[in-house]
Amino acid sequence: MDWLSRNLPYLMAGISVGGQYALIAIGYTMVYGILRLINFAHGDIFMCAGLIMVYASTVLPIYVCIPLVIVATVLIGFLVERVAYKPLRSAPRMSVMISAIGVSYLLQNLALYITGGLAQQYPTIPWISDVITVFGVTTKRVTVITPPLVILLVIGLVFLIKKTKIGMAMRAASKDFETSQLMGIKINSVISFTFIIGSFLAAVGSFLFFSNYTGVTPTVGAMPGLKAFVAAVFGGIGSIPGAVIGAFLIGIVENIIKGLGWTTFSDAFTFALLIIVLIFKPTGLFGEAAADKV
Repeated sequence: MDWLSRNLPYLMAGISVGGQYALIAIGYTMVYGILRLINFAHGDIFMCAGLIMVYASTVLPIYVCIPLVIVATVLIGFLVERVAYKPLRSAPRMSVMISAIGVSYLLQNLALYITGGLAQQYPTIPWISDVITVFGVTTKRVTVITPPLVILLVIGLVFLIKKTKIGMAMRAASKDFETSQLMGIKINSVISFTFIIGSFLAAVGSFLFFSNYTGVTPTVGAMPGLKAFVAAVFGGIGSIPGAVIGAFLIGIVENIIKGLGWTTFSDAFTFALLIIVLIFKPTGLFGEAAADKV
């Protein structure tokens, strides 16, 4: 019991940050499920959402900024797909991957130019940034609301994929890209919609993440993006439940390691986990074995 009371703050923080990683990881896993592409720019789209909020909040009230950030982030994700990926639809996979890396550095350098490389202070969002006490532990409300919000969003996403026409098209495209085109599915619309959903979740994740970690820099999306990618691989890239479970596990263990005083090794754990998973179970916990997985 004494151990639990000492480590409860780290456990709560781990569940919270794990949920934030999950919202980013879903974007990775959905795009990979359809295109067999790792969208390396996804973490930078998350960073852009943070910066848009910083600058929008200087001239607009918060209640206007929140929908504005969501719309702007979705638009960025849509444009990235149309400009950087759509023209390379029939190109070798390596070309698309290089394009993804190029977009990542483009967004980082645009942010560097806009901010001058200085960390920007994220605005306080009323209610979710309030300090509360839970089981004797003082924390921000965002820590408590993140897990149920993530679960609700995932349930909504699963419903969309399982029960709607666009969801059926997404499932068909993920099973057989070429046959889906032959059957009349508008594949470009499906792919754009997938990027829109991923960018929307990244925007929601940015509100939660930056409410806790308030410094926004041009490279701030790199580490959460990489950890979300590891979570997606750990769960089985292409599997939404797998990505969510992987993200929560990484967030919890990472913060427990910090609680033990080994903060230096918390990031190393994530990438050590990636190596171990790829060695012993390359398709991840819930991934399906397929000949074209890399």
